[in-house]
Amino acid sequence: MWEWGPIRSWVDGLITPYWAAPLLTAVQILMVMIGVILVMAFYTLAERKIIGWMQLRRGPNRVNMFWVPGLAQPFADVVKLLFKEILIPAEANKVLFGVAPFLTLIPALAIWAVIPFAPERTFANIDAGLLFILSMTSIGVYGVILAGWAANSKYAFLGAMRSAAQIVAYEIAMGFAMVGVLMAAGSLNIGAIIEAQHGGAFSWNWFWLLPMLGVYFIAGVAETNRAPFDVAEGESEIVAGFHVDYSGMAFALFFIAEYVNMILISALTVIFFFGGLLSPFDGYLPASSWLAAPGFFWFGLKTLVPMFGFLWLRATFPRYRYDQIMRLGWKALIPVTLVWLAVEGLMVYWHVGPWKGRI
Repeated sequence: MWEWGPIRSWVDGLITPYWAAPLLTAVQILMVMIGVILVMAFYTLAERKIIGWMQLRRGPNRVNMFWVPGLAQPFADVVKLLFKEILIPAEANKVLFGVAPFLTLIPALAIWAVIPFAPERTFANIDAGLLFILSMTSIGVYGVILAGWAANSKYAFLGAMRSAAQIVAYEIAMGFAMVGVLMAAGSLNIGAIIEAQHGGAFSWNWFWLLPMLGVYFIAGVAETNRAPFDVAEGESEIVAGFHVDYSGMAFALFFIAEYVNMILISALTVIFFFGGLLSPFDGYLPASSWLAAPGFFWFGLKTLVPMFGFLWLRATFPRYRYDQIMRLGWKALIPVTLVWLAVEGLMVYWHVGPWKGRI
């Protein structure tokens, strides 16, 4: 990913060059994973602070760090969960009960392998990156099903079935929205999808694929089981869903996977519809200007907007009934994507918009 020339030469002098490259790659992967986890930790704090502000209350303000009230709350939560006892139901399948949390977290982390953090800075610049993302997001449902089934509890199993049906329904809508992005870019490669949006803010896909953008983000909220689609956590109906029997760090893995997926969906929304690394001033300012240069600054700044959208939705909308959620997924979002795919096909055929001048 990063060359690290001087460091690579120094490591080559300590160990054989054959092992130097894998070692430095592992260090870079570890850096990215730690960065994602830290962002996730402070995202939980931002959620409580922002929703508290929206509801005219303070939010966390007791665990201070650097004289900032509540700043150390994520670390306090980690310490609390580390020391909590992990209870396993007597009749549970202990192997699958322990594996399920990892099946939800690992795919969410694996997708970052194809995310470009800067120009030419991707761990795996594969041509089928879009297909890889779709396949990894589909694997997470197995963790949900196993968590509910392995606990040997009807409450957990019923919650798992509800969550799995919801995820599968919105996975279809999300997949069709990604097909629209594929048609716009003409490639499954994530770098090529970003490069196809070159030319400034009005050349990004959001302008021509606005219905797809709405469907993708709504489906992303439903995929992560976030409000207002959090029927898995409808305490008055089904206790706490598929993870009702989990405690301590086993529960924390589901918690981490949810927030990592929220960050991931926000990052993918930016990549697919808002130019990813590209600057909004690209094409309007001289190429030598730092404001027009692509980079992680623009990618991170744009990603904060859909991340805030997740929190705004939670503070605004009440929880939907399950039949309303399924009706929205099957009878509204999927038809919208199918209609707009047909419209997009006509634009491709007649060379309208971003396809103008293409053969």
